[in-house]
Amino acid sequence: MLPRLSAESNTRPDASIRRALFVAAFIASWMLAISVRLICLQISDHDRLVGRAQRQQQFALETPLERGQLLDRHDRELARSIQTASIFVDPAELETPGDIACVATRVASVLKLDEQTLAGQLAQAKDGGRRFLWLGRRLSADQAGKIQGLGLPGVHFRTEPKRFYPNGPLAAHVLGFVGLDGAGLGGVEQVYNEKISGEAGKLFVEKDSRGNAYESFELPSKPGQAIVLTIDQSVQHRAEQALVAAVKKSRAKSGTAIVLDPHSGEILALANAPTFDPNDVGAVGPEARSNWALQNIYEPGSTFKIVSFSAAIEKGLVKPEDRIDCQMGAITIAGRTIRDHRAFGTLTIADALAKSSNVAAIKLGLRVGDATMHEFITRFGFGSRTGIELPGETPGLLRPVTRWQASSIGSIAIGQEIGVTPLQMAAAFGVLANDGVRVAPHLVREIRTSSGTSVYRSNPKQRRVVSPETARALRRMLEQVTLNGTAKLAQLDGYSAAGKTGTAQKIDPKTKTYSRTKHIASFVGFAPVENPAVVIIVVIDEPAGAYHGGDVAAPVFREIAEQILPDLGVAPDTKLDLESDHLAQSAPVVQSPEAAKAQEERTRLEDARKATLPSVARRDGRGGEIVYAVASSKAVLMPDLRGRSVRDVARACALLGLQVEARGEGQVIRQSPAPGTEVGPVQVVSVEFARVN
Repeated sequence: MLPRLSAESNTRPDASIRRALFVAAFIASWMLAISVRLICLQISDHDRLVGRAQRQQQFALETPLERGQLLDRHDRELARSIQTASIFVDPAELETPGDIACVATRVASVLKLDEQTLAGQLAQAKDGGRRFLWLGRRLSADQAGKIQGLGLPGVHFRTEPKRFYPNGPLAAHVLGFVGLDGAGLGGVEQVYNEKISGEAGKLFVEKDSRGNAYESFELPSKPGQAIVLTIDQSVQHRAEQALVAAVKKSRAKSGTAIVLDPHSGEILALANAPTFDPNDVGAVGPEARSNWALQNIYEPGSTFKIVSFSAAIEKGLVKPEDRIDCQMGAITIAGRTIRDHRAFGTLTIADALAKSSNVAAIKLGLRVGDATMHEFITRFGFGSRTGIELPGETPGLLRPVTRWQASSIGSIAIGQEIGVTPLQMAAAFGVLANDGVRVAPHLVREIRTSSGTSVYRSNPKQRRVVSPETARALRRMLEQVTLNGTAKLAQLDGYSAAGKTGTAQKIDPKTKTYSRTKHIASFVGFAPVENPAVVIIVVIDEPAGAYHGGDVAAPVFREIAEQILPDLGVAPDTKLDLESDHLAQSAPVVQSPEAAKAQEERTRLEDARKATLPSVARRDGRGGEIVYAVASSKAVLMPDLRGRSVRDVARACALLGLQVEARGEGQVIRQSPAPGTEVGPVQVVSVEFARVN
């Protein structure tokens, strides 16, 4: 018989069950809390924790940018990046104050730094938990070698590119320069910095708890694009040489020279003096780094007269052969008397320009009228930026017609009350050289990727300014400036030339009136006259002594033009006698009797051969023809170049269609082929130069 359960035992829950339920509830609550925490860690705090872990375990370095090259029009290198050593320190690896003192003392000694300042920076970086601190960037090989040999704790090396300009100051104002961080700070380097820079990569280093690297991986950088400029390295070099010499000779404040292809708008050279070396830009002040070719505003003076003469001829108001009364050198406009540099009576329009008559220019301006004059000024590009691919260009100074005074037309017609830049003036003369069409001047010819693929080619804007007939008439009139006018010193040997001189008084900043002692001398011209290959402007600021454009700037034009035209393959169009003493006579040579007899026989045979060959002639620029060499249809006779200069050789070979391979400097001592040898067109002539004491 089963025992009876009491009422108390039937109503009280079992204690073990309560305990089980309690434990189960606790476990469930704990698991729920853990789950919530895990969800928070995995979702809301995920990015923060991953970043924290990466900072503890991973050390990331940006790999240096590889800037693209700057090249001239013939792919010759103007700027590139070279690899240099930079040093940094990981402050966490400096375990003791002694390590900090050791690094500070030795690094400061090599890099010429302040030891106490460096020690303070190291201690502060360590206390702040920093893992990276630059000690020196882009060091010389000597500095890097010395520091590497010290074996300092925590000091590491990193390769960084440094911008290098292999030609030193050549085209410095065009190329610009870069800062310590590798960013472009001037010139093309600044304008195209984003394209040249490329994209930086990253180097990730995994470290253990002790800070020891055990794994690394890299995201590669993308090299920058290469910029191909319109600059011709040889033309730039010759322009800079001539300009620097002229500024020094005239004891001028500064100078500018630009060489422009009027048909394409390409700038072959842009030079300023003084200049600077972009490899050591810190050695000069901001003044030397300023690009005066497009930042310097000056009153152009008589070079601006092409506007009033062009407008009058274009509008059919005058013809070059018409006559104009220059009133014996004086004219009064709104109570202001303006005079010529000398008294002229009645002149033809062409002669008035050749003799640079202010009276004639003002009279033509009055006939044209204020509104039309302003229209032609803007047509030629004055009063607005050219759009050149360089920073800091100014639009110049041109007031609207509504702000002209009664006497303004008289001033503006002769290049006063207006401010222009040398680049604007060169582009304006390019209009006349290009049969009345203005092509926007530009410096960038092409942009290429690092693999050589072209991604951009220049396509400059063009617009007609004057008719071809007006442009050709002005070219012939401007030729008279060099033949019979104010620019006789601009006449070229072997080439016809045209242009205009300018002599402008500067404004005295103290008196706000025209200075009697400070001038700007300029000359703008082109050659050859019938089919100009180049426009050249030379501006000399504040020359001492002689200050007229015809005396100071015109000879620089001549020097540049005579050197670069043969280099550009432009054939002479005026008389150049290869048999004259100027070019063909050789330096005295001592010969043996046998050699003299052989030379005499060669001469006899050469003379006989010449008699059977037709003459080669070139137009002399005045309707006639000048015989300057003899040749067959497939050959020319090699002249004797011994004892001649580099310029003479270049001119002679350009005239004969020969290519020159030159070595050395000075005068010719050897040539191949020999004098008198029949050579075919485009044959390479090897010439060796040497200094003759």
